Amino acid sequence: MYSAKVLDHFHNPRHVGEIENATAVVEASNPACGDLMKLWVVLRDGKITEAKFKVAGCVPAVACGSWLAEHLSGRIISDLGSVSADEIESALDGLPGASKHAAVLTSDVLRILLREIGR
Repeated sequence: MYSAKVLDHFHNPRHVGEIENATAVVEASNPACGDLMKLWVVLRDGKITEAKFKVAGCVPAVACGSWLAEHLSGRIISDLGSVSADEIESALDGLPGASKHAAVLTSDVLRILLREIGR
């Protein structure tokens, strides 16, 4: 079973969509399950002022992407290096064992973003 937080982010995803003229657009995929996550951000003065995501994947992948986009908005880039799959999973009150890959995918897309913007 999924936690109430996972179901809330799945049924009411935050920050879904694309950003025209984004500072960075990155994506990550999980070849084992086929999930794909794409992330758009606008960066101003070292802070993410806007973040949006799209995901083709399972319920937890949507929930994790929603949590990440919500978490990124308004955050200083230098504060994001420590966000891990475990933190994402914990913030959503856990994931079933077979769904942990969604938090890994989400942390992967964040790492790619941080590399892309040079932090």
